[in-house]
Amino acid sequence: MRLDKYLKVSRIIKRRPVAKEVADKGRIKVNGILAKSSTELKINDQIEVRFGNKLLTVRVLEMKDSTKKEDAAKMYEIISETRIEENV
Repeated sequence: MRLDKYLKVSRIIKRRPVAKEVADKGRIKVNGILAKSSTELKINDQIEVRFGNKLLTVRVLEMKDSTKKEDAAKMYEIISETRIEENV
């Protein structure tokens, strides 16, 4: 499954165009490697997403083409969620 679609279906990022934009700006890594929106994901891949001042790391547990809101959180496991301090 494509990275941008996975982020949308799992509700890590709410809209697919936003997920595509974030990935294409170089703010997402898959297994430690910079990823494009078209990167194919597999189960047990580790995704690192940088949201402004927050770094979210998750592990892919399952893939579905569509989910209900309650089931979306079961698609991944949060490994870490850290706040990034910017030096100004």
